[in-house]
Amino acid sequence: MSDKIKILDAVLDGLMTRYRERVPDVQAIIDKMIEKGIIDSLNDIQNDHIAFRTMGVENLGIASLEKIFLHLGYEKRDFYRFPVKKLNAYWYAPPRPEYPRIFISQLMVDELSAETAAIIRSYTSEVTQDPVDLLNLDNAEQVDDFLHKSLWRTPTWQDYKTLAEKSEYASWVIYNRYYLNHFTISVHTLPDGFNTIAQFNAFLEDSGFQLNDSGGKIKTSEDGLLIQSSTVAEMIDAEFASSNETPVVKKISGSYVEFAERRLLQADGKNSARREGFEASNADKIFESTYKKQTGRRN
Repeated sequence: MSDKIKILDAVLDGLMTRYRERVPDVQAIIDKMIEKGIIDSLNDIQNDHIAFRTMGVENLGIASLEKIFLHLGYEKRDFYRFPVKKLNAYWYAPPRPEYPRIFISQLMVDELSAETAAIIRSYTSEVTQDPVDLLNLDNAEQVDDFLHKSLWRTPTWQDYKTLAEKSEYASWVIYNRYYLNHFTISVHTLPDGFNTIAQFNAFLEDSGFQLNDSGGKIKTSEDGLLIQSSTVAEMIDAEFASSNETPVVKKISGSYVEFAERRLLQADGKNSARREGFEASNADKIFESTYKKQTGRRN
């Protein structure tokens, strides 16, 4: 095993450990899958991809965060644009097939109103140089710590609310920063009866999990070869900055779990290659797993 792969293993383990602690749905889904006999343990799950959200401003955004994963052997692939949400994104192919793809999106802050952009920059301007350039990218502990630390001061509840009215993506990032937005179960690798999104969604809903229904519970690419769904993000207790000693604690959107079915490029099965990349129309609706219209539906 190369040194880079060892570092990548440690970074991914750190991300997933904190993610499972922060998103109870993750372990709950795993437990239900084991109970149903779909898997024997977490190790039987293939992680299709993980995703990060960033702010497209000086010293941050995709150009900064991607350096970590490019250093660890990932290759930058397709560009995606989400004009209504004012987002850009790229996906990154892993150094080995068993590792998850990475999807990094960023908010195009300068496309927002001057007032909204000013609120965001009042926080992000505290980052005066690219923080990734200060890291030893061969030090897994240092990288892991960076991905889970505050890059700017804790926002006020008023700023969070104001941002949420204009961009729920902006409000999510201003509080959650680089916390893992989601991981993705590769449904097509599961046993028969659970290896399509339709079947797996039925299992999830029978087990009591709430699914994102923006654009329908099943999101399908134009070519019909990438089918996705996701849970509705869990609500977390968030402590906001306060001008007095009494903390301001509010329930806000945290992270969620995604599911992906990648179909064979040749339906006759003569070629084992499956659909790669992502689909902007699918991702556009999956972003909304953290939006109020979805989280307001949680049981």
